Amino acid sequence: MVFSSAVFLYLFFPLFLLTYFFTPQRFKNVVLLLFSVGFYAWGAPQFVYVVLATTALDFFLVRLMYESHGTRKSLFYLLLSVSVNLGLLFYFKYCGFFVHNVNSVLHAFGFSNEILFTSVVMPIGISFYTFETITYVVDVYRGVHRPLNNFLDYQAYIMMFPKLIAGPIVRYHEIADQLNNRQAQETADNRLNGFFRFSIGLAKKVLIANTLAEVANAIYGDPLTGAGMANPETLSMSQAWIGALAFTFQIYFDFSGYSDMAIGIARMLGFRFPENFNHPYISQSITEFWRRWHITLGSWMRNYVYIPLGGNRVHGKWRLFFNLWIVFLLSGLWHGASWNFVVWGAWHGAFLILDRWFLDKVLRFVGKPFRIAFTFLIVVIGWIYFRVTDLSLATKFAAALFRFGNSGFPYSFTNEFFIALGFAFFFSFFAVLPFTARFSAAVFEGSTNFRVQLLNAIVSVFFILLSTAYLVSGGFNPFIYFRF
Repeated sequence: MVFSSAVFLYLFFPLFLLTYFFTPQRFKNVVLLLFSVGFYAWGAPQFVYVVLATTALDFFLVRLMYESHGTRKSLFYLLLSVSVNLGLLFYFKYCGFFVHNVNSVLHAFGFSNEILFTSVVMPIGISFYTFETITYVVDVYRGVHRPLNNFLDYQAYIMMFPKLIAGPIVRYHEIADQLNNRQAQETADNRLNGFFRFSIGLAKKVLIANTLAEVANAIYGDPLTGAGMANPETLSMSQAWIGALAFTFQIYFDFSGYSDMAIGIARMLGFRFPENFNHPYISQSITEFWRRWHITLGSWMRNYVYIPLGGNRVHGKWRLFFNLWIVFLLSGLWHGASWNFVVWGAWHGAFLILDRWFLDKVLRFVGKPFRIAFTFLIVVIGWIYFRVTDLSLATKFAAALFRFGNSGFPYSFTNEFFIALGFAFFFSFFAVLPFTARFSAAVFEGSTNFRVQLLNAIVSVFFILLSTAYLVSGGFNPFIYFRF
């Protein structure tokens, strides 16, 4: 089940809200958990037991770790919990990739035998909820927050359907106090503001991302199989740029749209999820881009990988560069068990290192528009490697951006696509304008002004109805980050 579906919009979500709002406060987490289990089971019934079992194991391991604080047993329980979670992630997501590459190396050295491995289906959203279970055990071990006393509260934290499948990655200490003390936030203002945020996310996904996806798929083929991919050597420069921009804006409006919907639903329930995007395409460097893009992943990597490696407090710039490189290789690998994701992570890691080394200083001598355009170019090229799994083909698609002469392959771009592309471009870059700060704050934080609330409600209903019309006439529209 996806947020942008008629089943969710007109059956699951209204039924959940009616049940939730009329349930006594002490049972709200139980209702949230039951509906979350049903939400997950709708799309992956065979894996819901895996999630429930691992959360049960984590809860009791963390209790044992907390009770044995200051002893070796505490460290043992920490390592056991982290190992179980990372072990499951490795088995479902990376084991096949690892075995395939080991077999390739064996063949290269003349060995005829292979390691046999039966491919397994990956549980939806496993990367997201695995990272959240790790934050729970590590935050408790570090003494950042006490563990939860109620097992159902912990399962509600992990299984909470707004964030379960594609984030934001909500670290335990960010939400711990809200799990049993959010009554003051369950206000009419928050419900209206949350509904407005949800409707914006839905419009981003359905009206913009889905329209752009049609062209991105026509250029780069099916996102899972690559079937129907255009020949990059026959693309004209304009077609190459249109395809690259289509995916660049598709992935932003798709993923940020999901985050907006998740944050909006949480706001309606009295939770405050961390922001996940902050106009990333207006960044003036790759370093700034990663402060604005997938913010919760960057925060997780910084707190649980970069800082334990030594962070900035290391002797010598080369060790600092090594730490940055490791973090972004892992960030790329987190997105998928494929070399193209590793290359994408290395691409961004390389420019972060160059920023620290000299690039940021050099770019200070040019104007802001040039810095934004240069950063955006780096990001667009990186997205090609993110989208195309075959590295040689990805390189050809990237080269087509700068190649003159080809007449292109026969494809007709619709007016609807160019309208969606225009809106995508405007809403991606309008934040550079000086008068947009108040508008952005109104979207992120909401408003308590009656007139603004009334206008937001009208806009929300309009977006919901318009999106529904597009959904009825369209096909299946999964979110990009469901793959991870």
